[in-house]
Amino acid sequence: QVQQLESGGGSVQAGGSLRLTCTTPRYTFSEYCMGWFRQVTGKEREGVAIIGRDGRTSYTDSVKGRFTISKDNAKNALYLQMNSLIPEDTAMYYCVARGGACGRPIFSRSQYEFWGQGTQVTVSS
Repeated sequence: QVQQLESGGGSVQAGGSLRLTCTTPRYTFSEYCMGWFRQVTGKEREGVAIIGRDGRTSYTDSVKGRFTISKDNAKNALYLQMNSLIPEDTAMYYCVARGGACGRPIFSRSQYEFWGQGTQVTVSS
């Protein structure tokens, strides 16, 4: 069941930037572990970035230094700022959420109970 809505995807050239946004009226982000996963057609979904209730962040190695996850609890919004995009970043990006503290392993899909419908990011060379 879709619980949140993503936006901000699109097509860019390599080296460009995009900012993804996730919002929902269904629950309060400050009480949830939130993050982003992505999926390339034919491959499994992989965790990209996670932010805990305390603001602590985790990133998969391939995006460290290029992507930044953040949230605005007042607006109930989650963001993923993606810079220096490369073609390998092309995927459907999903906003995910888990009530309470983040679980372990933090990039395991089974840790997250709420998933959005996704927003497509396409990076051309």
